[in-house]
Order: sequence, then C-alpha cells, then structure tokens
Amino acid sequence: MYSIKNLVPRTYQEEIFQTSKESSTLVCLPTGTGKTINIILLAIHRLNCIKDSKVAIVSPTRPLNAQHVKTFIDNTTIPKEEIALVTGIIKPEERKKVYEKKVIIATPQTLKEDISNNRFSFSNFSMLAIDEAHRAIGNYAYNFLAERYIQESSSPLILALTASPGGTKAKIEEIKSNLHINSVEIRTESDIEEFLQKKETRWLEVELTPELKQIQSSIKSVFKSRAEDLKKIGFTKPLSLLTKKDLLILQQQLRKNLSKKNPSTFYGISLVASLIKIDYALELLETQGLLPLQEFWNKLQQEETKAAKSIMKSEDIQNAVSMTNSLASKDIKHPKLYMLRGIIRKEIEQNPTTKFIVFANYRNTIDEIINFLNNEKEIKATRLIGQKSGLTQKQQIKTIEDFSEGKFNTLIGTSIIEEGLDIKGGADLAIFYDIVPSEIRSIQRKGRVGRTQAGKIIFLVTNNTREQGYRWSAHNKEKVMKKTLQVMQKETQTKLIS
Repeated sequence: MYSIKNLVPRTYQEEIFQTSKESSTLVCLPTGTGKTINIILLAIHRLNCIKDSKVAIVSPTRPLNAQHVKTFIDNTTIPKEEIALVTGIIKPEERKKVYEKKVIIATPQTLKEDISNNRFSFSNFSMLAIDEAHRAIGNYAYNFLAERYIQESSSPLILALTASPGGTKAKIEEIKSNLHINSVEIRTESDIEEFLQKKETRWLEVELTPELKQIQSSIKSVFKSRAEDLKKIGFTKPLSLLTKKDLLILQQQLRKNLSKKNPSTFYGISLVASLIKIDYALELLETQGLLPLQEFWNKLQQEETKAAKSIMKSEDIQNAVSMTNSLASKDIKHPKLYMLRGIIRKEIEQNPTTKFIVFANYRNTIDEIINFLNNEKEIKATRLIGQKSGLTQKQQIKTIEDFSEGKFNTLIGTSIIEEGLDIKGGADLAIFYDIVPSEIRSIQRKGRVGRTQAGKIIFLVTNNTREQGYRWSAHNKEKVMKKTLQVMQKETQTKLIS
C-alpha cells in the first residue's frame, strides 16, 4: 500500500479529494495553494484501490513535469524507480520500456505521438491528471488524450486542474466536455484566505514622451482614415469602439466569401489586413518601445503584400518610420524601462536579496529589458523563454535553478513563466511590463508571487493607451469566471446528492 509523506492535506484539499474520487472533476484553485497535492491524494487512492493499475499526469512543459516528479518523490512512498518523466527527448523505442512504471509524468504531445504510433495505451491506467487544464480547447493534445483515455481505460477517472479555466460559461463548458468532466470544485481567495500569503498590488502609470506621442499621432491618423473605409464593405459598428478582435472576426468572415470572387471582398480583405498591421504598430509603440517598432517597420518594408505596400506609401507612416529610426539611433527608451529600473533599484536598496519576476509579451522586448537592466551593477537579470524562442528544456530548468539559488535576482520571460512553475523560495515582486487582456494569463502571472511568503505585484500601464482597457477587461472576466464556476459547482453538487 502506498501513502503520502511529509505533508498534511489542508481541509479544502481533503474536501476536493472526496469529490474527485467519485467522479471526474475540474479543480479550480488560486495558484500556490497546492493543486498538485490533490493529484497525489487521488493517485495514491487509485493505485491502492485498483490492483496493478497505473496513473498518468500530463503538463504542458518539461520544467512543470520535472516539478511533478520531485513532488511525487518527496511526498509519497511510491519508489523513485516507479516514477517516470517522459518527454520527446527520450527516444521512442526507449519510451516503451519507461511506460511499464507505475507513475507516468509526461508532456501531452509525447503521449499523443506514442498513442498514435501504438507505443502507449491507457488500458491499465486508473487515473489521468491534467495540469493547466485551461489549455483543453481547440485541437490541443489534452483533448485527444482524454478521449482515448475514456475509450481505453477499464476504470477511467480524470482530474483536471487550473487556476483559471476562462471567463465565459461557454469556454468552461468546452473544457468540461473535452475532458469528460462531471464535477466542478472551486475555491476562491476569500474561501481559503487563511492559507494564502498577502499580496500588495499597485498600478503605476507612465506617460509617453512628446516624441513618442508624435509617432503615436501619425499612426493613429492613418488608422482612423482607413477605418472610415470599412463602411464601404458594410461594417456598421461605431469606429470609436473598433477593436483588434473586431478586425480579426471581420477578416475571417471576408475570407469565407472569397469563393464568390466579389471585388468588394478582395478590397475588404486588403483593407482589414492593413488595419491589423497598423494597429499592431501602434500597440508596439504604446506598450513596448522603439526597437520592437523599428523591427516591425523593417519587416513591413520587405513584404510584397498589397496591404504592406499600401501602408508604406502613406506619408504619415513614412514620417513615423523616420522618427522611429531617428529616436532609436539616439537610444531613446520607452518610459516603462526607466520606471522598471527605478523600482528594482529601490527594492534592492531596501533588501539586497529581493527577487523579481518581470513579465513581457515579446521576445525582442525581453532582450532590450535585459540589456538595459544588466548595465546596473546590483541587477543580475536573465531570461526564461520557450523552446521555440531558443531555450532547450534543460536550459529552462537550469535557469530556474540559478534564479532559485540567487545567481540571478531578476527573471524576465514570456508566457512560459506563467504556468505553474514553483520557484524555490519564490519571488518577492512580480512586475507586469505590459498588460494582457486575458483573465487566464493575468491570474497565472499573479500567482508567481506570494506562494510561501508575502509578495508584491506591480502593473506598468502606459497612460491613454489600450493597456488601460486591457486592465479592466481582465479584471471583469475574472469576476465572471469565478461566479460561473461557483454556480457550476452548486449544480454538480445538487446532481450528486439527488
């Protein structure tokens, strides 16, 4: 018989376990509150109850899976030799042997590939745990795995975990359907306040410099002028309320009508494409700075598309490009960079051991931030980015270890930092260099601090830009999400009782 060790489950973890052992469950808990403990509790229960069975845990990245392996080794009596980390790094034929172990912890893409090539089957698996379950939309590998698991397992039970499944009932229902979920368990910050560390949140606004506002004005002028032409293709929404989402939806609708070979459709596609590009340029200027914008202008000049050529012919855009190049050559920075440096300096003066996580959306912005901060003697910054951006899984794990051990005091990264990473000792301060309108990403980011001790969160917002709208968009979606989940939880509890 296996058992847990070195931990005592909290009350809410025990309550969630009682539900999850009876039916496939979606668990929504704030980050840093021990979702992984519920995986362990259910895994031990299933392995003990169902003879000769195995359990599988899937997470989207190798660093996350490496953490799950460590948690199982540290907190269960399952022999270390029976716990396997499986990723694409292991050769396919060698993976077949690894799958003989009791606990399989893997990336979903690897399991999907091995199922498709008859190297792996769920036939004797009594539990499938799915971490970061908010990814289970569209064609993500989780959906394939859940379907095959339900088909192949003789005793199927799924445990799905996330801090943020989404801001609409439709999205949450999609996740439930894709993962064959019957029950929902949610605990908000107020439900488990006694177990949470305090987080101080501040919003700091910065103003674009007059030179940057001049570029902003030129780009806005072109966007507004071209947006007026949307009326020619039947777009009726007030232009003052036009968003990027509107443009993307309109683009999809127009592409569906391409087969009709209507001249207005071709005109509309080119027009919308140019508006999306112009809007992107404006976003780079307002939220990132001159270097990302300069790189975008250079790429646009190389493009052969009708939309790109049309944009570059504009006198206002030519002026914007000229000003961008001129200011970049003078090493003019976005005011956020100076604000960021000032915050880190001040915190280090008060406490030299302070650790920082900085979130940014763009790779070249991360490079600029690191180069800028590392000019300061007391700041030791490093990047954590995905494999596609240039870091191998081993390098990612090494970076996390170096940051945890204090070799660096500032970790700067993209979305890879957002999901589940439990950095030893935690970070004291998380800084949002740019704001995301997604409630999922906002919740994930905020969870990187205050895991084992009190923490601070600072949002840098460029005044009079889209970032102010993003702030409230994410906030409102998060409120809706929590209310929706609480209603779903009551509904499932009522069904189970009846």
